[in-house]
Amino acid sequence: MTSRALILGCAGTTLSAEETAFFRDARPWGFILFKRNIGTPAEVRALTAALRDCVGRAEAPILIDQEGGRVQRMGPPHWPKYPPGGSYGRLNGSAAAIARLGARLIAHDLAEVGINVDCAPVLDVPSPGSHDIIGDRAYGASPAEVVAIGRAVAEGLMAGGVLPVVKHMPGHGRAACDSHKGLPVVEAGIEELRGRDFAPFRALSDLPMAMSAHVVFTALDPDRPATQSPTIIRDVIRGEIGFDGLLMTDDLSMHALTGPFRARAEAAFAAGIDIALHCNGDAEEMRAVCEGTPLLSADAARRAAAALARLDDLEDGLDLPEARARFAAAFGQAA
Repeated sequence: MTSRALILGCAGTTLSAEETAFFRDARPWGFILFKRNIGTPAEVRALTAALRDCVGRAEAPILIDQEGGRVQRMGPPHWPKYPPGGSYGRLNGSAAAIARLGARLIAHDLAEVGINVDCAPVLDVPSPGSHDIIGDRAYGASPAEVVAIGRAVAEGLMAGGVLPVVKHMPGHGRAACDSHKGLPVVEAGIEELRGRDFAPFRALSDLPMAMSAHVVFTALDPDRPATQSPTIIRDVIRGEIGFDGLLMTDDLSMHALTGPFRARAEAAFAAGIDIALHCNGDAEEMRAVCEGTPLLSADAARRAAAALARLDDLEDGLDLPEARARFAAAFGQAA
């Protein structure tokens, strides 16, 4: 049975009867978990199994934001606390190797509880005066630093059987406000954007999945954020950046977007998005988004299948105690 081009959240650590019935009817392609969904490891495993049972697909993607630092949904006491992305750049010559190791350990944590997609790496390059919503989530202050560590993080995740989602395409680093709370407007010229903001996404355009930015770029489309802009998706993301992977929206419930939820989804699909993402688990909002979301077909279906095929990139032989000790030592911590 064909999936709907949709990723949805749920309300708690278990599914209600109403959620189960809705998910079986809506048939989303995947799901996303947040801190409100995280209990013990056994509870998370049971939840991921229940979500996949709803849609009848053992390979259904289950996503989480597990970057480290401020953005880590699974943490102590059951899982380690990981450093923010900006910490790796201070490790000098070992930055990429330790970033890959950290991502490999995160992948182990996620795979153990049935999560197979991590919304990382963050490829945004921060600019002076920008909002700290990116801040220490950024891997460096230059495109070259972001590319090197971003590539290492993506490789570490895939080595552990977890797909990376690069974010936030084509760049959130210049945003002067938090797109969770308002709509950022970036007025930089096209050459500035090409030389700095787009560069990491272009360098990592071979990765399987990406998330769009709820950001207006006046030099490209003064009226619509990237998520809902045909010009940006066609000419920049698919064209100039050269990304042919699966492109999902950032969360449609964020306050950067306005209007009815069905219309939010419809505008994203009209612009060329492959998959809509709705995160907060609100039943009424999910139903409205679902009404505006098509079945997965054509190029979107091809890209979704190609992304899932990359789950086979798993590498064997992780010595978990040794890897955790080596990672801790890199940051001068006790193992």
